[in-house]
Amino acid sequence: MRQLRGQERAITGNRQTSWAFADAFVAEDDVLRWARDRAREAGLRSVSPGTGAALRLLAATADAKAVAEIGTGTGVSGIHLLQGMRPDGVLTTVDPDPELQQLARQAFRDAGFAANRARFIPGHALEVLPRLADGGYDLVFCDGDRLECLDYLAESLRLLRPGGVVCFEGVFADGRTVESAAQPAEVLRLRELLRAVRESRELLPALLPVGDGLLCAVRRG
Repeated sequence: MRQLRGQERAITGNRQTSWAFADAFVAEDDVLRWARDRAREAGLRSVSPGTGAALRLLAATADAKAVAEIGTGTGVSGIHLLQGMRPDGVLTTVDPDPELQQLARQAFRDAGFAANRARFIPGHALEVLPRLADGGYDLVFCDGDRLECLDYLAESLRLLRPGGVVCFEGVFADGRTVESAAQPAEVLRLRELLRAVRESRELLPALLPVGDGLLCAVRRG
């Protein structure tokens, strides 16, 4: 039994080391570090480098020309998305805080993206998303209010073209999503989201263990 427990500790340690290595595998430049620092100063948590790399990969795989982002923040996730998108692609990013969007605008500019590569819309996501075109997007990235995640899913299904990708950041909720103890409403809503995506006949899902959990799904044709 002691030997088995020792092996379990070794396996757990190896997994944690491997996870950390994978999450930091793709190096980030000075502009991304600057945007991360601004987010930290504002009390926000940015997507991890591994999550950013996954978003960039998904945008490139989808050959994305039109991407919608819920939660601009200071531009960390937006830079990764733009790096993966087509050179003529446009990121539409929504956030209730216009001051944060100004920081993101500066980060995009410093990263070398032309002003017409991003459309900044200040406002509440559930008020803005209904104004966006049906089937007009290749990828939708959701990093907003967790209590609204099921509404984001419904809007994403409308916005995405067949074969388009929807992603939700932070679905692990620092491990609380899988804990048996009583959880706050936002965690319960995340559990509903995970169940809805997994059981949807319209979606082909995967849960990626990067950052705080990245739930992804392709809209079937």
